Amino acid sequence: MQYRKFTRDNLDVSLLGFGCMRFPVLNDDPAQIDEEKASEMLKLAIENGVNYIDTAYNYHDGNSESFLGSFLHDGYREKIYLATKLPVWLVKSYEDFEKYLDEQLEKLKTDYIDFYLLHALHKKTWTRSKELNVFKFLDQAKAKGKIRYAGFSFHDELPLFREIIDSYPWDFCQIQLNYMDIQYQAGVEGLKYAAEKGISLAIMEPIKGGKLASAPKDIQAIWDQAVEKRSPAEWALKWVYDFEEVAVVLSGMSTLDQVKENLALTKNSLAKSLTEDEHRLIQRVIDLYKQKIKVGCTSCNYCLPCPQGVAIPGIFSRYNDYYVFGDKKRSRFVYNKYKNEGKDSSQCIECGECEQLCPQQLRIISHLKDADRVLSK
Repeated sequence: MQYRKFTRDNLDVSLLGFGCMRFPVLNDDPAQIDEEKASEMLKLAIENGVNYIDTAYNYHDGNSESFLGSFLHDGYREKIYLATKLPVWLVKSYEDFEKYLDEQLEKLKTDYIDFYLLHALHKKTWTRSKELNVFKFLDQAKAKGKIRYAGFSFHDELPLFREIIDSYPWDFCQIQLNYMDIQYQAGVEGLKYAAEKGISLAIMEPIKGGKLASAPKDIQAIWDQAVEKRSPAEWALKWVYDFEEVAVVLSGMSTLDQVKENLALTKNSLAKSLTEDEHRLIQRVIDLYKQKIKVGCTSCNYCLPCPQGVAIPGIFSRYNDYYVFGDKKRSRFVYNKYKNEGKDSSQCIECGECEQLCPQQLRIISHLKDADRVLSK
């Protein structure tokens, strides 16, 4: 396992972090974690050097933290750094900050959180958090020993990212970055800005919610031209690993095989190790993908549950698959299933609740109409 320095205390964190948002589940229900399989995955990762475990209040419909609390015994808690996130969108008063933190400590069965983040900051939640004096809360939580390091995860535009970075002596931050999101949200420019300020970087969505883990034939034809052969997922992770500013990369692994693959490729992933030819190859892939993708959804599920039951991420996944992977038959078959279940785009009443919650700030209502026109044919 490769390790990089994290925070101003130069902690050694594993380059590969384990994101606990996409555990295997039972009965296709995200709330029902397959604890046997998830435990096997975590054990393999930790025993092979992964020491950064990342979860959040809302992952797996609120059950990710509870599962981790049950798992982190028999010495596992002492082997890892634990990161979780404050659901700032639920906070209505100053007292709520500590209320949610205490609830998370109880669910995680721990006395402290190593890395505590304000979750998915955007303009609205950032403004409210400041008004409720979140900086005082973070300082007090540190003083009480409930958290050790304070950070935030981010889903908005670069100017706001700069503002947040400059507002408080953050220990670290978490941004979305992959080779398709170079100029999206904080992007590479934000990465550089935070690093210049001495703020450590954790990266989420390195494979764009799994979108970059496989490749259609025309994309694969480009990868096949590389001298050193790699899987599409490995190319995506290697691109992020290549930044020396990156300390930890969070992979939301869903199977044991994914854990094994990520462990193997991380062993030799040094910063600035990609060649100029490899960078040019990746740029060719970027250019071709950009011609195909219709909706930049990462299936984070923040838009769920929809009041009308619309399967928003599932619909967008099928819509993108239709164009990106040319999987027309399967995409229409699944969409027809959504229709039969009353979960298709036609159920949308345009309330806009999903668009307020979307970290990617997608025009969900409009995209749902477009998807329906294509997939209903």
